[in-house]
Amino acid sequence: MTAPFTHGPLRVWSLPTGPIQENAVLIAGEQGQGFLIDPGDDAGRIAALVAGSGVTVTGILLTHAHFDHIGAVQPLREQLGVPVWLHPADRDLYALGAQSAARWNLPFTQPAPPDHDITDGQTFTAGDLTLTARHLPGHAPGHVVFVAPGVVIAGDTLFQGGIGRTDLPGGNHPQLLAGIRAQLLTLPDDTAVYPGHGPRTSVGHERRSNPFL
Repeated sequence: MTAPFTHGPLRVWSLPTGPIQENAVLIAGEQGQGFLIDPGDDAGRIAALVAGSGVTVTGILLTHAHFDHIGAVQPLREQLGVPVWLHPADRDLYALGAQSAARWNLPFTQPAPPDHDITDGQTFTAGDLTLTARHLPGHAPGHVVFVAPGVVIAGDTLFQGGIGRTDLPGGNHPQLLAGIRAQLLTLPDDTAVYPGHGPRTSVGHERRSNPFL
């Protein structure tokens, strides 16, 4: 099983899934309760990760609704029996998941609509874990990041040495850069960044070396 990274009392698993290698993230506190974020593909592998971790998942949280981040939502929401949360500005993208995947000639299971909306500043609590959602559009209109002490689940906003694409529908380059500076670069330098693709990094490393910033 993929070993977790530890950040104080928090444990974080990042599992690359599907042909686009989107990172599904499982995060939990010391009490063993947590959230599954962006289950993009490979539902069986994600389910095995959850089972092996011993974490009780209390909800599926989505940073945004591009198809590579939502492809395993339906089977996992059914298997885990948990609600799905998404920012309302991304509901249109969510509904177009199958159509978007078809452009890449990739199989896709269109999930049923999300159960709940995410709002900027909303907190999500599972046991001793609390995540705070920060709206950070630019890659997608309803993109959010999830922040906990020492950790940010960044989706497709900030990568190791890169930033999210802004040439997709709903993208806005100045908006993304402004959001990264306001919502991510204001976090402590040692905050671990778990992106939607590629390896984890830190706020300080990206502040110092990311050529796009």
